[in-house]
Amino acid sequence: MRLASSTRTRIAATAALAVIGLTGACSSDGGTVPPPPAPGGQQNTQSFLDRAPVATPDELAKSPTATAIKQRGELLIGGSLDAPLLSQQNPTTGETEGFDAMLGKLLAKYIIGAPSAKIVNSGSETREALLQNSTVDVVFQTYTITPERAQKVAFAGPYLISGQAIAVLKGKNGITKPSDLNGKKVIAGANTPGIDAIKQQAPQADIVAFGTDPECVQALEQGRGDAYVQDLTLLAASARLNDKIEIRGEPFTSDPYGIGLKHGDDSFKQFVNQWLTKIQGAGLWQQAWKDSLGSVVAGEAPNPPAIGSVPGS
Repeated sequence: MRLASSTRTRIAATAALAVIGLTGACSSDGGTVPPPPAPGGQQNTQSFLDRAPVATPDELAKSPTATAIKQRGELLIGGSLDAPLLSQQNPTTGETEGFDAMLGKLLAKYIIGAPSAKIVNSGSETREALLQNSTVDVVFQTYTITPERAQKVAFAGPYLISGQAIAVLKGKNGITKPSDLNGKKVIAGANTPGIDAIKQQAPQADIVAFGTDPECVQALEQGRGDAYVQDLTLLAASARLNDKIEIRGEPFTSDPYGIGLKHGDDSFKQFVNQWLTKIQGAGLWQQAWKDSLGSVVAGEAPNPPAIGSVPGS
């Protein structure tokens, strides 16, 4: 799998997104850049949602959480409003667009019968609490599944695989691989796998953490760090929309994304996994990928990862 030619001019590593395809399966300068339009526009999106499955009464009855969401008439999603290609609010339409956003609408359709979803803006430091206190029902937010996190929240999926990568300002010399981060000031998202990845690969790096991806990108632009380590999908979107940064080398970890759920809610986890299986089989997962992340990757959509295939899922 390779980057589309229009994107290769902005991203140094031509194989940067290959990890997404190989495993089955990106942010902006502060959220001010509007997301690229999805192919086909709103009409195509509506047709896409019309094809989405709806849970039967018997399926709903197996999950008290799903039943309560249907009665409420709205799915509450912990997520982002400023992550291009994943979950970004379109300033013109007000709609949230991207891969995670579309999956959230599909899940809402499955539970409620209509894509009635509300995104509660969350950060890497707050999403566990939002699930634990029932402020949100689910989290779609490049939420990497780890055994440690699985002690606090439940994970459905994984629904996408990515990996940690390095971004720098264009023209920055001396950083091409993880070990080059030793002795450097490295930016990372607070409470993200990037911090552990830096510690393991470059133990002498000075880590500076920020709460959101746009804050990290802004800090890199301001010279408050020499490099930024983050999940490749976020970095690819940032590099696509911000010509000041570029990705160096290939991903050096494998990070499975899961759908965050309240810890201990086994019936809802089973319900969400059942929904994932259905949209994968119907080709809806693949279409959502093509209309978002696929806009920066040449070729067909990858195969989705196997549900329950990683520790913590």
